[in-house]
Amino acid sequence: MEKRAIFLPFSLLLCFLSTSLLPTAQAIWLTLPTTGTKCISEEIQNNVIVLADYIVVFDDHSNHPTISVKVTSPYGNVLHHKENMTHGQFAFTTHESGNYLACFWVDSHGQGSRDVNVNLDWRTGIAAKDWESVAKKEKIEGVELELRKLEGAVEAIHENLIYLKSREAEMRTVSERTNARVAWFSIMSLGICIAVSALQLWHLKRFFQKKKLI
Repeated sequence: MEKRAIFLPFSLLLCFLSTSLLPTAQAIWLTLPTTGTKCISEEIQNNVIVLADYIVVFDDHSNHPTISVKVTSPYGNVLHHKENMTHGQFAFTTHESGNYLACFWVDSHGQGSRDVNVNLDWRTGIAAKDWESVAKKEKIEGVELELRKLEGAVEAIHENLIYLKSREAEMRTVSERTNARVAWFSIMSLGICIAVSALQLWHLKRFFQKKKLI
């Protein structure tokens, strides 16, 4: 059976890269228990815009529970902290690369017997950019606006590729360093075993000579 090579069109390849590498908007449904905290995290590189909207979904109009929200950076810096909220928004530009953590919990004075549902709209990178404001400010529309979005998407893909390359280099360095340490540890362990064996043979030889067995 004859095999044929399959070549992807450039536009399809670009769409694949966009969906796999670009930060996108994520609508997340959280069910908060009456006690305890639920957190979500995302690994984000440096100099990326993050925008999120959250709102408590009320099942019963007579009960309006409130929640507290806390967002921290990879190094523990508090980027957003609010209490007694039913809806809100936070936005920031990352200055550290790593996992950003957003935690939600039900306020103690508003606890009830039911869990609280929260709808979170989390957007990063290009998805968080306000293209309507850009279009009004620069007076562009139609094809020109779409080209500007594509340009931003290409830049974001390029930055993500550079970030992934740097992370791969860091992981390779850590792996090589770990392998070197394991090799030295193995050599040291082998040397200690040989030394202990030699001491045991010397001790047994002295014992047999003392007992005049050899």
